[in-house]
Amino acid sequence: MKKINVAIVGCGNISDIYLHNLTKIFKNVNVYAVSDLIEENRKEKAEKYSVERIMTFEQIIADEQIDMVLNITTPPVHFDICREALLAGKHVYVEKPLSLTFEQGEELVKIAKEQDVLLGCAPDTFMGAGIQTCRKIIDDGLIGDVIGATAFMVCHGHESWHPNPEFYYKKGGGPMFDMGPYYLTALVNLVGNVKSVSGMTAISQPTRTITSQPKYGQIIDVEVPTHVNGLLRFENGAIGNIITSFDVWGSVLPRIEVYGTHGALMVPDPNTFDGEVLLKQSFDGEFRKYPLITPYSNNCRGIGLADMANCVLEGRTDHRASGDLALHVLEIMQAIHTSSDTHCEVELTTKCAKPAPCLKTADIER
Repeated sequence: MKKINVAIVGCGNISDIYLHNLTKIFKNVNVYAVSDLIEENRKEKAEKYSVERIMTFEQIIADEQIDMVLNITTPPVHFDICREALLAGKHVYVEKPLSLTFEQGEELVKIAKEQDVLLGCAPDTFMGAGIQTCRKIIDDGLIGDVIGATAFMVCHGHESWHPNPEFYYKKGGGPMFDMGPYYLTALVNLVGNVKSVSGMTAISQPTRTITSQPKYGQIIDVEVPTHVNGLLRFENGAIGNIITSFDVWGSVLPRIEVYGTHGALMVPDPNTFDGEVLLKQSFDGEFRKYPLITPYSNNCRGIGLADMANCVLEGRTDHRASGDLALHVLEIMQAIHTSSDTHCEVELTTKCAKPAPCLKTADIER
């Protein structure tokens, strides 16, 4: 079986699940090399996952044997690394968000099309069994026409447990840019494109005190909104809202709910690949559990890259976790903040094709 040679740039915590899945689960890719600025990280991952080559980023983009770059660096350098790799003629898959700004993301999508290469972006959790089951419920008309949706991600921030929580309160961080991609990508997959947004944001605390190790007691100056409420006007006429917050001490809100003319749907956590799906149709007295219908119920992070690799092998461009989808999500997030700043509803400029369902293994790997 022919495989796509992938070089991984960034060997931090999230690299373990990617490396495990790309070396053990998905058979259409070959992890050709790893790269990281920290010598200990790159050596550890190369040894742990039997990767033969440790390379610099400059060596990666110059190596003609490398077909694709997986960029799992920190968000502030997503744009620069993606841009250089795309200009070198490499297909690129990047962790969320696509870039720190919509303008940067727009440039990456433009370069990929000019270079005739594919650009993909996390999250790919929407391809998991939980949300794919919800997608089929909606596509099959079990709740009728979608009229609304809600999404909630609320917690009290990362400074109590994360070893390096400063970034989450700096430009490119905040609850919307950190976790919004999971929720918004799921909503676009389930409901469709967003036409316009309105938003309100707040910085509830100007500083945060780190209570985790090793930086216990350090003070963080908060530079980005930590409580974000957005209204979403979908192209199909549905109205949605999303709340993301680092200011909430506790909540019993559901992750996502979708409402239709003939029923309601409780969607599992979009940061996972499985979860419980609950459906209540107009004739039901209460919600009932709906069985998952796809095989992707474990932690399948990297499935979006494998899907993109399959498209490269077959000469197609219709991969699901696409740059166009990620750019649309990025514009939604930025527009919510813009709306709050300007006190105006913001019309979006981007659209994306609704990702095709993936209901069986053959949909990803042939």
